[in-house]
Amino acid sequence: MTITDPDRTADEACAPIHGHAMGVEAAASVAGTLKALSDPLRLRMLSAIMTDPRGESCVCDLAELAEVSQPTVSHHLKTLRSAGLLTSERRGTWVWYRIPEDRRGAVTSLMDGFAPAALAPPAAESEDPPADVDLRLTHLAEELVAERPELSEDLVVAIVRESYTALARSARITAHLVTLTERFARQRLVDLTRDREAGRPQVLFVCVANAGRSQLAAALVRQMAGDRVVARSAGSAPATEVHPHVRSLLEEMEGAQSAEEPFPTPLTDDAVRAADVVITMGCGDVCPVIPGVRYEDWPVGDPALASPEETRAIRDDIAARVRTLLETLVPADS
Repeated sequence: MTITDPDRTADEACAPIHGHAMGVEAAASVAGTLKALSDPLRLRMLSAIMTDPRGESCVCDLAELAEVSQPTVSHHLKTLRSAGLLTSERRGTWVWYRIPEDRRGAVTSLMDGFAPAALAPPAAESEDPPADVDLRLTHLAEELVAERPELSEDLVVAIVRESYTALARSARITAHLVTLTERFARQRLVDLTRDREAGRPQVLFVCVANAGRSQLAAALVRQMAGDRVVARSAGSAPATEVHPHVRSLLEEMEGAQSAEEPFPTPLTDDAVRAADVVITMGCGDVCPVIPGVRYEDWPVGDPALASPEETRAIRDDIAARVRTLLETLVPADS
């Protein structure tokens, strides 16, 4: 079938557009699943089950998410179960729900990837003329080459340019993008030359947007461990900015006059290689597996989808996990 472009005029030459659309049966199946998710309470239930540290949730816990009747709760859970998004098991008085293993990856992608992106504001175009940006990046590269003579000039220049490009993909406020590039590039150069066998333990927290959970976790490590542990964070698909609820908590922990404004940072292989411990928080298998690096996954809620009160509860959950982590990195008697 030939499909014409409605935006073309009659005088323009029009060639057929050969697409590869989803099949009818597949589209019907996916649409049915999306229909099952088209209710806010059902999405909240699925999110609660996904982030429950037990790997499952009791119906009594899910009923507390909203002031609705028990039959209404049962109806929503039945809808999710019928769509294949949940399985259930009765144990005594209560029924327990969990996400099937073959659907967990898809649910995680939805909750940690699409949902925050749907709430994010659109990215803004750069405010700086391209020529001015290029000149400033050239000067930055020259400065870093002089500071790091042990590294090749081509490598340093490439890292500066790549860092700017990576940040520009998601930047909404671009007035200080070159300044952020300098911070990011300097950290990448440190990562390249770090010896994991020496110095302080280094922890890297990774989530999708680097706008909530991972930012909180890194701040909590700095608050609890001081300079005994290096805490970093990054995102597999960085957001345009740190979530407002999280920013408020970061100001409480680190002070409103923090030396550096937090900003979402792209994940790099070098950051993973430089870490002693990598903590993933809902981002799936995005981290390269590096020998000698310890990996953990923390199923915690996403502040981008939470109220201020729920964000504080997420912060407290992460804080408890950080305390346990620090016991393994810097024992009390060290």
